[in-house]
Amino acid sequence: MKVTGVMFYYYYVCHRKLWLFSKDITFEKENENVMLGKLLDENSYKKDKKHIMIDETINIDFIRDWKVLHEIKKSRSIEEASLWQVKYYLYFLKSRGIEVEKGVLDFPKLKKIEEVYLSDEDIVKVKEILKDIEKIVNLNDAPNLINSKICKKCAYYEYCYI
Repeated sequence: MKVTGVMFYYYYVCHRKLWLFSKDITFEKENENVMLGKLLDENSYKKDKKHIMIDETINIDFIRDWKVLHEIKKSRSIEEASLWQVKYYLYFLKSRGIEVEKGVLDFPKLKKIEEVYLSDEDIVKVKEILKDIEKIVNLNDAPNLINSKICKKCAYYEYCYI
């Protein structure tokens, strides 16, 4: 099963969102927050070659000299999901023989960056999460609502609550 970076991110955000996304039920194109994120991505780091697709599975925002992987985010609101998405990218590349020194979470609006490294413990956790993602994706019914404050800004809000 191919697990994309978005799926790994959604695992931390909401299992229901992950499940819906895996079934090709997507609402991101019309969502204002998603559109703002895309604009930020398009207008940041213009000198770098962006959106590097690897094995038709992960889409990295950009990599400098194949040493530092960058992921652009508009805010730190779901920082744990962003952090683990980058760790997943590092793991994915490492499992294919591509050694990258580190990852960087870029927050251009905040003018902040956060370095991300992949430890042996992280590799164990990534493998566990991959198994859990597979279980979630293979469920017959969508997981329960999480009723979190982040739900109001979610592209799936109307699907889940209206």
